[in-house]
Amino acid sequence: MDLKEKLTILTNGAKYDVACTSSGTSRAGGKGMGSALPAGCCHSFAADGRCISLLKVLLSNACVYDCRYCVNRRSGDIPRATFTAAELAGLTVQFYRRNYIEGLFLSSAVLGTPDFTMEQMIRVLELLRHRHNFQGYIHAKAIPGAAPALLHRLGLLADRLSVNIELPSEDSLSRLAPDKTKGEIFASMGQIKGGLMENSRELTLYRGAPSFAAAGQATQMIIGASPETDYRILTLAADLYRKYELKRVFYSAYIPVAEDSLLPSVETKPPLLREHRLYQADFLLRRYGFAAGELLSEATPNFNPFLDPKGNWAVHNPHFFPVDVNRAALSALLRVPGIGPVSARRILTARKASRLGMAELREIGVVLKRAQYFILTADYPTGLRLSREAAVRALIDPGAYSLGREQLRLFSPAGPALPDVGAAANTSSPLPMSAGVGVAVTRPPSTFPDVRAAASAKEATEEVILCLTQNR
Repeated sequence: MDLKEKLTILTNGAKYDVACTSSGTSRAGGKGMGSALPAGCCHSFAADGRCISLLKVLLSNACVYDCRYCVNRRSGDIPRATFTAAELAGLTVQFYRRNYIEGLFLSSAVLGTPDFTMEQMIRVLELLRHRHNFQGYIHAKAIPGAAPALLHRLGLLADRLSVNIELPSEDSLSRLAPDKTKGEIFASMGQIKGGLMENSRELTLYRGAPSFAAAGQATQMIIGASPETDYRILTLAADLYRKYELKRVFYSAYIPVAEDSLLPSVETKPPLLREHRLYQADFLLRRYGFAAGELLSEATPNFNPFLDPKGNWAVHNPHFFPVDVNRAALSALLRVPGIGPVSARRILTARKASRLGMAELREIGVVLKRAQYFILTADYPTGLRLSREAAVRALIDPGAYSLGREQLRLFSPAGPALPDVGAAANTSSPLPMSAGVGVAVTRPPSTFPDVRAAASAKEATEEVILCLTQNR
C-alpha cells in the first residue's frame, strides 16, 4: 500500500473526531483560488484568534477494540492501514513546506495495546520536534490506560492533549464500548491535570523548563448514540471543567455507521441541532457564568429546540428582568439576550462617561432586536411596554428549522421579520417588563409542533410562537 492510499484511509478514519473546528470537504480546487483535500484538513484557533490549519490523521485504524459506534471498530469491514513513524512525520513536514498546513492533529486506533500505540505516537512527535525541528502546533489524542510515563512524554512534545470520554455514562460505555472504562479515562485526565500543575510550578521557578501541554487538555462526547439527556451531558461537562480544568469539551453528533440493535438506525439523521444547543450552553458555562442547573433540570432535561439556551432561560426567568444597563453588574449584563462578554465590558467602560441609551448600545454592538425586551436605558427608564409575542418572536431561532444533516450556519438566511424598538412599542397588547416577558414553557420539546411538516417556515414560526406565548 502506497502513502497516498494510507493517507486517504487514515484521514477519512479521523474525520469523526470533532476536537477541531471543521473537517475537510470533497470540493475540488478547479480554476478558483484555493482548494480543499478530500479529507484530512481541519482548523483550530490560537489563543489570539488566529486560525490554524491542521493535518488531521490517524496513526492507524487497525483497532483491537470493538466499540459499536466507531467506524474503526475491530469487527468493521473497512480497509486497514498503519503509518510508520517516519512516514507520518515526513508527510507532515512535506505538507507544511507546501503551505497546506500549520500543525498536526494526531489520533489513533488502539494498535495492539495502549502502551504500544502511545510509543508509536511519541516516536512520530519526536521525529517532528527533534529531527525536523518542527515547531508548529500539535494536538495529540492520548490513549486511556497507557502508562503515566508515556503520557508525560507525549505532553512534553504536544501543545494540547485530549482523552475522549466518548459516552456520557458508565452504563452506555459498558454496553457500547466494553473494552473501555470510565476509571481509565478519568485516571488519564487526572494525570494530565497533575502534569499541568507540576509544569506550572516548574515554570515559576525556572523559565527555561520544558512546557507540558501548554494549550491544556480537552475531551469529546458523542451525542445521540446513547439515551442520556441534555441535562446529564451538560452536568457531566460542568464537572469535567471543574475537576480536570479542561479547556474545551467537544460534542459530536452521532453519525450512524453500522446497523446495531443498541444504536440508532443507519437512516437516522445526526442530531446536529442538539449538538448546536449543547455548544451554545457550553459557552454559557465557560464565558457567561451560568451553572448547568440553571439551564436544565431533572424536570426539564432537554433544550428547547426553538430557542437558544440563553433566550430560553430569559423566558423562564422573567423576574430577573428588566436589567438597568447603566447600573447592573457584569454578571447581570451577561444574562441579557443580545449582550455578550465583549459588549458587556464595553458597556461598563462607556457608562463611566455618560448614561447609555438605545443608540449608544447599538454602537457598542448590543443586538437590540433581542436585548430591547430585557433592559432599562437612559431613553427608556421604565422599559418598553411590549407584547409577550413580540419578545418570543425576537428570540425564536430561525436556524431551528434546519433539522437533519444540514449544520446550522453563522449567517443563516433571514428568518421571520423581527420587530424594531418603535414597532414593538406600538404593539396592541402591552405587557410591562415588570410583569415579565413571557411564560415558562412546561411542554417537553417532543410535543412542540413538527416544523418540518409545516407548509412553510412562516407557518411553522407562527405555530411555535403560539405554543410559547399561550403555553398550550
